[in-house]
Amino acid sequence: MSTEEVFFEKKGSLGLITLNRPEALNALTLNMVRLIHPTLKKWEEDNEIKTVAVTAVGDKAFCAGGDIRALYDWGKSNDKKAKGFYYEEYQLNQLIKSYTKPYISFVNGIVMGGGVGISVHGSYRVAGENYSFAMPETGIGLFPDVGGSFFLSRLKNNIGMYLALTGSRIKSSDAIELGIAEYFIMSKNYDDILKQLSDGATPSEVLSSFNSDKINSDLKNNSGKINELFSGNNLENIFEKLENDNSDFSQKNLSLLKSKSPTSLKITFRQIKNGSELDFEDCMRMEYRMVSKVMDDHDFYEGVRALIIEKDNNPIWKPETVEKISDKEIDEFFIHTEDNELNFNTR
Repeated sequence: MSTEEVFFEKKGSLGLITLNRPEALNALTLNMVRLIHPTLKKWEEDNEIKTVAVTAVGDKAFCAGGDIRALYDWGKSNDKKAKGFYYEEYQLNQLIKSYTKPYISFVNGIVMGGGVGISVHGSYRVAGENYSFAMPETGIGLFPDVGGSFFLSRLKNNIGMYLALTGSRIKSSDAIELGIAEYFIMSKNYDDILKQLSDGATPSEVLSSFNSDKINSDLKNNSGKINELFSGNNLENIFEKLENDNSDFSQKNLSLLKSKSPTSLKITFRQIKNGSELDFEDCMRMEYRMVSKVMDDHDFYEGVRALIIEKDNNPIWKPETVEKISDKEIDEFFIHTEDNELNFNTR
């Protein structure tokens, strides 16, 4: 088995990227980011390539996020690669968002965090039968980045706020209902689609021909409840609504929120509110300011310790409740300085 973390293949009219870390749920490394970015730029200038697609080895995960353990180790040792990873990852997200050729993500299995960043911003988004989406970052002292402030803030009925705060998983039918994915296509058909794309087929036509009408969204059934409970002028409003509603849905989500980093919840609430009024690049700039502060803060390291390294699932957050965090403290995550400015490469 190849030890390469990502494959690049040029097949006729198709440029194909294949993530190849199945043993790590195809988690995105700094090396992968540094390989994908220049390849995409090269293929953008290649007149023989009409379409770019990204897929992954294995059925369990498309990409479960960034390499969190490496980020933890880098941050703990004050290695510049900790913030550098996010800088380069966000530049890659912007390149995908603005890509001038069709960019198709074939997502079958778990897709979270960094995996969302290299799939959801493309021009065509395919979900397979094992599709499982989540942005669970508030559970490790982070926030839903990689453009979450842009696409989550634009989801209807405050569902973006709900997904951002709770980290809840959704399946393919939910993703299609929300527009996070566009097509439901069984993974057994991916090779046939890729062959047609390599022969020069038009993406919209070939994807539509394989698309299945699998729309039975559980999330849709709860959208009214979510809209009611996850609206408000501040995070405390949401907690109050959940506490005053005795439904199983409310109590389940209240329990979820109480397990998350209070600081992460507060900055995420503001992030989603701010993001709704910003364009994509400004959302990414805001997120880089936020993550620069997060990587200097306590909760990220405590969350990763508790959930990923030691796995005791008992993080000790500081501060331990949302009530103990002032707006001024949250302001610090959004302040622009010379050290937290994200710039984008011009073509």
